[in-house]
Amino acid sequence: MLESLPAIVVRKHLVVDAPCARAFEVFTAEFDSWWPPSHHIGKADLLAAVIEPRVGGRWYEKGVDGSECEWGRVLAWEPPTRLVLSWQLNGQWELDADPSHASEIEVHFTPEGDTRTRIDFEHRHIERSVYAAQLRDGVDSPAGWTGLLARFAEKARG
Repeated sequence: MLESLPAIVVRKHLVVDAPCARAFEVFTAEFDSWWPPSHHIGKADLLAAVIEPRVGGRWYEKGVDGSECEWGRVLAWEPPTRLVLSWQLNGQWELDADPSHASEIEVHFTPEGDTRTRIDFEHRHIERSVYAAQLRDGVDSPAGWTGLLARFAEKARG
């Protein structure tokens, strides 16, 4: 029998100076505009990072050599208020194709007036991942979601 691990969740909250629809658009359709080129798993340098705009869509990178490396799938697509993605990377930043090992990212976009949006970000089920502790430490670091979401907020502000 497998031992159940305690839940590992990384949560981030921020307010961006952009209307809700704009914040959702920047996070999804313009994902490549704020995702750093250094954050890729493929052998080739990163050409683009993509979130396909539909449930079942891929979340992946394109390399400068034409290669593609999947990171996960779109589990929920509810513009402009909610997005859920599976994260199929392990704690050594390698693709793990076993869906039972995938963690999830959920992002809620809540209007705060006409020009600001509260972002509630949760990376959950990290305990499912191979090398879960390393994954948690990586995503909950200044180079992880803290820094990435700061880049997103800057881009959303325009």
